[in-house]
Amino acid sequence: MPAIQTARANDPQAPSFESVWTALQETDRSIKELTASQKETERVLKESKKALDKQIGSLTNLFGDFTVGMVAPKLCDKFMDFGLVFPRACPNAAINDRINDISLEIDILLENGDKAMLVEVKTKLSADRIYKHIERLEKMRKYADFQGDKRIFLGAVAGFAVTDEVRKIALEEGFYLIEPDGENFNITPPNNKPKEW
Repeated sequence: MPAIQTARANDPQAPSFESVWTALQETDRSIKELTASQKETERVLKESKKALDKQIGSLTNLFGDFTVGMVAPKLCDKFMDFGLVFPRACPNAAINDRINDISLEIDILLENGDKAMLVEVKTKLSADRIYKHIERLEKMRKYADFQGDKRIFLGAVAGFAVTDEVRKIALEEGFYLIEPDGENFNITPPNNKPKEW
């Protein structure tokens, strides 16, 4: 304090202790207000993101249901081009075997007496979804064995957005790949023999 008073005595334009203290308090208050405003902005942004994610999820589910409903009836006809006759298409099939702890959901299940095809339908097909579908088919095989079901299980994946890399993975893993083509869709067979479970 004596240094400030000495400085003021030598320089009448030097700030007083009181004016410096007032300026520091104002700065501190401004920083606190800015921090509070920033926290409120972050909270509002977080809530907005949650609401948007929920809306996108609902839209994706609706689009997925629409896709399954649109693709399922035509799949049986399309697979006849590959010598696969499936007289029955079951959208949104589910298995819940509590005794053997096996549960799975199947977007579309195509069936005949000897074979069944499990079809996974995604708006945007990813490598992760392909590997999850392999796990689903392994579960289906396990469930079928418990039931004495000797049918062969095949896999197919359908996607409206499929990258070249994902397309390659699907075909190399032994899946049929279903992709849109205008108002219809195309099926690409696996690179080699279709994988059987």
